[in-house]
Amino acid sequence: MSKVWLITGASRGLGRSLLEAALQDGAQVVATARDTARFADLQARYGERLATFELDVTNEQQAQEAVAEAVRRFGRLDVLINNAGYGHIQPFEHVHAEDFRAQIETNLFGVVNLTRAAIPVMRAQGGGHIFQISSAGGRISTPGLSAYQAAKWAVGGFSDVVGKEVAPFGIRICTLEPGGMRTDWGHEARATLQHLPPDYAASLGDFKALMDAYVGHEVGDPERIAKLIVALASRSTVPARLVLGSDAWQVVEAEELARRETMQSWKPVTLAADFGAASPAWPSE
Repeated sequence: MSKVWLITGASRGLGRSLLEAALQDGAQVVATARDTARFADLQARYGERLATFELDVTNEQQAQEAVAEAVRRFGRLDVLINNAGYGHIQPFEHVHAEDFRAQIETNLFGVVNLTRAAIPVMRAQGGGHIFQISSAGGRISTPGLSAYQAAKWAVGGFSDVVGKEVAPFGIRICTLEPGGMRTDWGHEARATLQHLPPDYAASLGDFKALMDAYVGHEVGDPERIAKLIVALASRSTVPARLVLGSDAWQVVEAEELARRETMQSWKPVTLAADFGAASPAWPSE
């Protein structure tokens, strides 16, 4: 039996690659975006196997309606892909409160809204897969990405917790953490950093130079990643988190090693918090 998918942010980038890969695999798909006209070519090719739905993921009511549309059209929902998201690179001091909140609303609460809508359906039918398209940025800290990475860290924590809650129902939640992909994400993200404030050259200068050189040359292949996700959706077991891409592996491994080393060096202070503990030997400064 073909699976029923719902993909957010499906009109471009990785979302578009996922939509095409799922349809090529024989799935029935509800593709969502703010502009559903972008699906016209695939609608003509795949006919009734593709349903489209105009969705703002920050709108909880629309999220409920999108899941209901999948059930109405295809009778169930097997795979939810929370893909919609974006980021802007700026020093936190220069990020307007409205922009910061908007990034959190899309990147975190969009995931929360769709996950909340999908769980009752999947629980009633005895299982399903939910894939959260997060980022290696959900494991590291990069100056300039305070809103985006705050949301991605939250997505990982949220999904780890909810995944444990719903595992007995046969629902598998996997947070995917890709590195740079050859999509338009980087072009949009760095558009807000064309003029780096001089005071922040020391902390953001290297990252700006990296982005200027790397955008358009990312190692992550969205079509290969999409095919990996299609394969994951057929597995009964998936990891709670999965890093995707050699660049993601490199930065996440380095960050986690540094975090572990810091924990070890500060362990005496950590243990000094207990009743009756000895005074700690502080790390050298």
